[in-house]
Amino acid sequence: MKFSSSLPALCLLLVFVFAGCAKQDSRTASNLAEDEILAEHVQDDIDLLLDDAFDDWDDNDDEDISYPDPLEPMNRFFFVFNDKLYYWVLKPVNTVYTAIIPFDFRVVIGNFVNNLSAPVRLLNNLLQGKFADSGVVLSRFLINSTLGIAGLGDPAFVEFGLTPKPEDFGQTLAVWGVGEGVYLCWPVIGPSNVRDTFGFAGDVYSHPMVYYVDDFSVSAGYYVGSRVNLLSLNPDVYEDLKKYSLDPYVSMRQLYLDYRRHKIGDQVVLQKSDNSL
Repeated sequence: MKFSSSLPALCLLLVFVFAGCAKQDSRTASNLAEDEILAEHVQDDIDLLLDDAFDDWDDNDDEDISYPDPLEPMNRFFFVFNDKLYYWVLKPVNTVYTAIIPFDFRVVIGNFVNNLSAPVRLLNNLLQGKFADSGVVLSRFLINSTLGIAGLGDPAFVEFGLTPKPEDFGQTLAVWGVGEGVYLCWPVIGPSNVRDTFGFAGDVYSHPMVYYVDDFSVSAGYYVGSRVNLLSLNPDVYEDLKKYSLDPYVSMRQLYLDYRRHKIGDQVVLQKSDNSL
């Protein structure tokens, strides 16, 4: 398959996720205008700054958290590489894209991308034994694919109050007992760890684009467009991180690992609770 043989090249196109992968919780519809709801909700898959990672984080949970980083010299080198790539490539592209594409249309594109990736979330919810959430994911996909006109809208959330249930293969591996391993900062892709690196590969190969499109140029265009569109809805988040950090590398590492551990910890606790019934 052309896509499979071109995976390294595809990774080079994923500069648009180097600021970190995370999930965005939706706000109550009654407190937001409809356009604000859609703008918030379209960030279902990735929150570039992880700014909602600590909404319910307890600062007193653990004062002695470890951030193993034996490969720090290499990771810092790639962090600087990604930083240059952001300012020299990603930011200029995003500036032009934002100026050309109206905000409402960018929201519609984000809805479509999120709906198309629903099978990834459905698979990982099932693999984690979260059958109720799997039903929500499936219901959202069916509603948005029909009433939402192929996912261009999100009536599942706006009209029915069905919030996203984002899960990825990295979380699934954690629920299965796989340790996170050391911290890694990949060139182009960005912050990760050993477990999430394998999880990233699993998510790529479980995405419908792998099976529906056998043309690398189309797949590459989809991924590039989706990442640029996502960034256009989250302007300046990476620059804000740098602005308020004494050491942006350390801040990114801590923010990423804390967020992932918090999300994964919730899933493990939930599974243990279910098993005790």
